[in-house]
Amino acid sequence: MKSLNEKLNLLKKKLEGGGKITIAIFGLGSVGCYLLDYLVSLADPQLRLVVVGRDAEKMQQDVNIIRTAATIRRQMRSEIVVEGGCDFKDVNSIEAVLKKIQPDFIVNSSRLYAGLKYGTISWSNLRAYGIWSPMSVLLGKNIMEAYGKADCNAISINTSYSDAVIPWLKSAGMAYFDFGSGNLNHLIPRMKFFVAEKYGIDNLNDIDITLVASHFHDVVISKEGHTEGVKLLLSIKYQGEELEFNHEELYKACAIPMPTDQKRNMMNASSNFDIINGVLTAIREKKAIKIHTPGVDGHIGGYPYIIDATATDVKGYFYPNYTMEEMEQVNRNSIWCDGIENVVDGKLIYTDELLSKVKNRFDVILPKEVHISEAEKVAILLVDGIIKSNLK
Repeated sequence: MKSLNEKLNLLKKKLEGGGKITIAIFGLGSVGCYLLDYLVSLADPQLRLVVVGRDAEKMQQDVNIIRTAATIRRQMRSEIVVEGGCDFKDVNSIEAVLKKIQPDFIVNSSRLYAGLKYGTISWSNLRAYGIWSPMSVLLGKNIMEAYGKADCNAISINTSYSDAVIPWLKSAGMAYFDFGSGNLNHLIPRMKFFVAEKYGIDNLNDIDITLVASHFHDVVISKEGHTEGVKLLLSIKYQGEELEFNHEELYKACAIPMPTDQKRNMMNASSNFDIINGVLTAIREKKAIKIHTPGVDGHIGGYPYIIDATATDVKGYFYPNYTMEEMEQVNRNSIWCDGIENVVDGKLIYTDELLSKVKNRFDVILPKEVHISEAEKVAILLVDGIIKSNLK
């Protein structure tokens, strides 16, 4: 597996040579459909968008409506390809597709249990999301195993609980995703709304926010307007100048009402789009662009990260104004609240508090440690013991 910097420079060479840039979307559920629509809206003839899944007929229907809508908007410039017959539970099936389409980007938007926001069960009962990690890792693990076998060089993005999933893959010595989507990208806009209103700023893009935290704090701040007593790393600047603000007032203002159904996946799709578009824009315009991403480089939690194409070689690196030690500690404090004690040596370790809550609320006994080789077994326990019983 090549390093991220090597992959960024391969992409740069292809972009500058005028070659087609292939973006593969694995799974065309609501996240995948939104993402495909956003990418088509770039009206970029250099993009080749490949949707990958089992049911070609169903995917073609979704593609048809997106193409039609984009044509009405006069934006249909990218090629779209439907690649059916791919079973995400079969590594060989995925490997064959990767070798065939030769992607430059891969987005894993697949879900083991489709059509359900797991958080609707876990938040009200456990106030933690990390319980679902064994479910989140399974299909991504298959994709990255196939990625390694196919000797793929695509820049890869995972959409499901990357705060723990990507470190879990890396700690097991497997190929792992370059980026995760979501989390901080969902929270930062809410902060911009508050700052813009407080300071009378018209253009939200002029507000520069840098935030370090895991998935838990995206949820608790967005839902309840506080940090559960955990101090986060947060910087807000306007036109290069640091703004003074009351943190508690800011967090409280972030608790704005939103739907709880699949319309929320507009945010996750937008986060994927931001990473892809950020990389392409940085290279094409020779800029340094900051993104926020969970699990980057196999680190637990969410981080600000720079794609820097200002020099001859493109490189990615962590936001330099905070030390890695500071950011890692904040993220460990944050993800502990989500029920994750650690990810190490191929094992995800739950907190004792989470295990106790799961036993008390659902009468299900989870193992303290889950090796990645046992993830499917624990995922079945979660589906049968918690999800199915709560959908009756």
